[in-house]
Amino acid sequence: MHERYMREAIELAREAVTADRGGPFGAVVVQGDRVVGRGCNRVTSDNDPTAHAEVSAIRDACARLGRYWLEDCVLYVNCEPCPMCLGAIYWARIGKVYYAGVAADAAAAGFADQQIAEELCRPADARRLPMEQLLRDEALPVFQLWRDKPDRLDY
Repeated sequence: MHERYMREAIELAREAVTADRGGPFGAVVVQGDRVVGRGCNRVTSDNDPTAHAEVSAIRDACARLGRYWLEDCVLYVNCEPCPMCLGAIYWARIGKVYYAGVAADAAAAGFADQQIAEELCRPADARRLPMEQLLRDEALPVFQLWRDKPDRLDY
């Protein structure tokens, strides 16, 4: 059964390349024995650097299921998730991930996942991307507003 879903993810990746949608990545979200979300890389076709296959599949599944947690779902993706997608997977609380290729396979095809992963491990002031904290005191009351909101939806 797992192979069927992985093959669908691989086919979505193939379609992304052949239809000029984006890079060679495809993903499928499965709940029980049914596919509830599909996605392929659409970075270049949508001019959206966040339109990775995993993110697209998670968005599709959440829209179809009407919720933002997918703890009872499994993700199948044709390559090990990049740092951004891994973050999205954790935020969605996906129950399990199956992947085919590894990060080194993506790197060999020209994708810089490893460089991003290394940057994330550095302290903010040691990253190549300049970062500077600003107006923290003005931002903190918004978090208090959230904490005090009686009808908030925690996530």
